Amino acid sequence: MARFTRRNFLKLSGGGAVAAKTGGMAAILASGRAPAFAQSSAVHWLRWVDFVPASDEVMRKEIVPECQKALGMTLKFETINANDIQARTTAAIQSGSGPDVICGVNNWPQLYAESVVDVSDLAEEIGKAQEGFYTVSRAVASDGKKWIGVPWCIVGAQIAYRKSWFEEIGLNKFPETWEEYRDAGKKLKAKGRPIGQTLGHTFGDAPTYAYPYLWSWGGKEVEADGKTVVLDSKATVDSVKFMTGFWKDAHDEGGFAWDDTNNNRAFLSGTISSTLNGASIYIEAKRKPDAYQTEKGTPLWQDILHAPLPKGIAGQYSYHLPMSNMLMGYSKNQQAAKEFLRWITSKDVFQIWFNSQQGYTIGATTVWEKDPVWGKDPVMLPYRSAARNARFAGFAGPPDRKAAEVLSKYIIIDMYAKAAQGMPAEEAVKWAHEEVKKIHT
Repeated sequence: MARFTRRNFLKLSGGGAVAAKTGGMAAILASGRAPAFAQSSAVHWLRWVDFVPASDEVMRKEIVPECQKALGMTLKFETINANDIQARTTAAIQSGSGPDVICGVNNWPQLYAESVVDVSDLAEEIGKAQEGFYTVSRAVASDGKKWIGVPWCIVGAQIAYRKSWFEEIGLNKFPETWEEYRDAGKKLKAKGRPIGQTLGHTFGDAPTYAYPYLWSWGGKEVEADGKTVVLDSKATVDSVKFMTGFWKDAHDEGGFAWDDTNNNRAFLSGTISSTLNGASIYIEAKRKPDAYQTEKGTPLWQDILHAPLPKGIAGQYSYHLPMSNMLMGYSKNQQAAKEFLRWITSKDVFQIWFNSQQGYTIGATTVWEKDPVWGKDPVMLPYRSAARNARFAGFAGPPDRKAAEVLSKYIIIDMYAKAAQGMPAEEAVKWAHEEVKKIHT
């Protein structure tokens, strides 16, 4: 038998799970061949264009070739703008053909529960091996009876802000309440340094901002039964009224049309002082210190810190962006695709990709909190365990198909956008309440 090295282990098993399903590692090693099920197979995997470019490079240059060696299958790795994934998924389901595996964002898997393969055995195996999934990952990728997706990762959402600019207005730490943030933003906007935030139809920054903001005022979509719509409340109206003034006083008002890339560009160009985001702004500034500098000519990354969203009268909340890989029901390569998911999500293989993320994503399982990456840069520490206390779209009910539809139609985001653009707060809330009610009826 050939010597069993870590490299062989990576190539042939991705963590040992393949052996359990194909008759044993010894048999594979003895034959010197990839598992029979995968020979000459091809698996098509669709996911977003990563906000950390190095990670897509790692996928193409390292993981795709390793997949061929380890499983004997060709991996077609395709990336598109995350805002286009839902349309692509719907079209594939309707036509009965398309990618074998699609990485869905938020609670999108709930929309396609009847069109995906049950991956309960695989998900439970991975969760058990990696110290359990975060609550949010389990919630969005399970319909309560079975797993409809294999959790992949969670993109942590924190506010990136210019440390020196906040110090110039007398703040040595980030504002703790919305009132304090509004006051700071007003002073910063007067200096031509507004807060940058999207209230547009985009998958990440808009919901991860608007939903926790609503909850912090005590507002919610439905009761815990997931049926009784209670959005039209005093708490929601108060949140909308505050947002209307907050937006005018402190924000770059062009944010109505922003997607998840606009605030990155605005921050890196020095036109906004803070924005809710993943760590991609910081990572990019650190990657190109000569390209991104402060007005004083120093590296921009040295002037960036991260902080959670402020707290409101009902508390402080967060919503981080979960991602799950769906094995599509129309796939003619389901066995190979399932083994691919087992391999790519195994700790040794996922580690390769996770290293390239530099903390931009949190693993979907809690074991990744122990990774050495978190000890390399204290500025990244706010992301380490952020997902532990995260809520998810649909609160106080479950993040089910109805909650996913509300999110996909951007009803909560539009409620705030309509008011900030001039609609009376009470009218904006009543509109949103009725739209949510239509979905839950």
